[in-house]
Amino acid sequence: MGSASSGPHTGPRGSVRRRFDLLFREVAKFGAVGGAGLLVNLLVFNLVRHLTDLQVVRASVIATVVSIAFNYVGFRYFTYRDRDKGGRTKELTLFLLFSGVGLVIENGVLYVATYGFGWDSPLQSNVFKFLGIGVATLFRFWSYRTWVFRALPAREAVADAESFLDEEPAPGADRPRARVN
Repeated sequence: MGSASSGPHTGPRGSVRRRFDLLFREVAKFGAVGGAGLLVNLLVFNLVRHLTDLQVVRASVIATVVSIAFNYVGFRYFTYRDRDKGGRTKELTLFLLFSGVGLVIENGVLYVATYGFGWDSPLQSNVFKFLGIGVATLFRFWSYRTWVFRALPAREAVADAESFLDEEPAPGADRPRARVN
């Protein structure tokens, strides 16, 4: 027997599917920005490490700070561009707070490997830097989407989406008419 639904996104199953699709797109965008940030982080880390006499963890902290700045721009203007843009000071403060926790996680892994186990070769440093970034990324994804780049309340989102209906069309422009069935 056929389904009584009229489309792929109706009913509870469609709602779950739509939420999964939105989460998948968010994770993909977060991953794209994060992947670019990862490259920035590792590139800066290796440049600082090889061009200066800084210790491994200090070079890593500098690289992490540079990638945090890079990632904020990517998350705000790409991944979460549709999220609430009010309260930028609060958003940036929370972003820096949670990024700071991520910095401690990321560099804590490197610190333990370097000073706890003596794994300090360039390859070992990069492996543990990468591992630390991975662990910190899980925390960052959760904290950014939960606390920093918050979704607009549903009522506000609908009002924003429908606000263009209240605007007058430009002179000579045809306004699409609603079909009545």
